[in-house]
Amino acid sequence: MLEREFDSGALAGLREVVLGYAIDCGMPEDRALDVMLAVHELAANAVRHGPGYGRLRMHATASTLRCEVSDLGPYVWDGHAVDGTGDLTTAPWPFEQGHGLWLARQAADHLRVTSGPRGSLIALAFTLPAAAAPSA
Repeated sequence: MLEREFDSGALAGLREVVLGYAIDCGMPEDRALDVMLAVHELAANAVRHGPGYGRLRMHATASTLRCEVSDLGPYVWDGHAVDGTGDLTTAPWPFEQGHGLWLARQAADHLRVTSGPRGSLIALAFTLPAAAAPSA
C-alpha cells in the first residue's frame, strides 16, 4: 500500500512516486503514465480548489490498482467557498470546470466521486494487465 499526504510543494514528487508504484504493480509504462496523470490532476484539484492539501492512498489487488485522492475542505474559487451552485464565470481567463476530473475519468477504468462540505473523496480503479488477459 502507498499512502502519502501532499500539498503544492509535493506534487512533483507525488507524480514520481505514483508512476513508480504503478509500474511496480505490473502496469506497462504507458498505462502507468495514465495512472500518474489522473492522480496528479486530482491532487492538483485538491491543492488549487480544496484546502491546499490532501491524501493519496493506492493499493493493488490481484486484478486492480485502486487509487483514492481525498481532501478535507470545500471547493474554493478565488478565496470563496463554492457549493456547486456558485457563479464561476468571472475567471480572469476562459475557464471551464472539470477538466482535471474529465481527464481522470478518461484515464481510469472506473471513477467514483463523493463530495460535500467536509471534503471530497475520488476513487479510481485501473485494471491490471494480468487481469485483462484472456485465460488460456
